[in-house]
Amino acid sequence: MVNTSEFIERLNKVLGFYDLSASVFADKIGVQRSSISHLLSGRNKPSLEFVLKVISAFPDVDLYWLLNGKGSFPSRSKTNDTEKKTVAAPEIQPKKPIQQNVDPSEKHKTIEKIIIFYTDGSFKAYNENG
Repeated sequence: MVNTSEFIERLNKVLGFYDLSASVFADKIGVQRSSISHLLSGRNKPSLEFVLKVISAFPDVDLYWLLNGKGSFPSRSKTNDTEKKTVAAPEIQPKKPIQQNVDPSEKHKTIEKIIIFYTDGSFKAYNENG
């Protein structure tokens, strides 16, 4: 069971971290402003739907930390943008040259660009010249 007073403290940390008022926070997660007021005053307990909206809207908020204080907040470093962040993949260098069978008629072709698409909708493009 979630300790409501400790949950409220953690929720206030989230508001402070993002420098948000309760009303702006309510708008960002898509709940009525009065529900945030009732929650922060201790009148109401957080619903599962509320908790899921918070962790969906704020990726730095760890579910286990929000519910029971275990884990850390923020789960990633703070940036100026609170929207979903794109993380660049590390560049991977092969340990030895890749051997491949090339059709002799295509030996004159060179790779111009390689694009890697990630499941979060981001991508990384690698050009021939860097």
